[in-house]
Amino acid sequence: MAMVITMLDAEVAPERAGALEDAFARETGGPTPPGLVRSFLLRGRTWRIVTLWESREALEAMRASEETPAGVRMFHEAGAEPTLSVFEVVREVSIG
Repeated sequence: MAMVITMLDAEVAPERAGALEDAFARETGGPTPPGLVRSFLLRGRTWRIVTLWESREALEAMRASEETPAGVRMFHEAGAEPTLSVFEVVREVSIG
């Protein structure tokens, strides 16, 4: 089973950045969906939430839920509409 990475990207108004950071801290502070390995909130020209999933099946199980995915909710709280990209991990290296 190959791991999968999802990326949610959106432009967030500077005055709403705190709302996104607060939502990320709140949503990641409790139970997470099965199969979620790690998640990052990144700031660059746009904001991005990058999440590593143990498999496509784990991602699809989360997406099959009736509930809006947490990352999408986080961006909505900050007044932004994210776009989703999904990547299969082809190779991996761990240093140290």
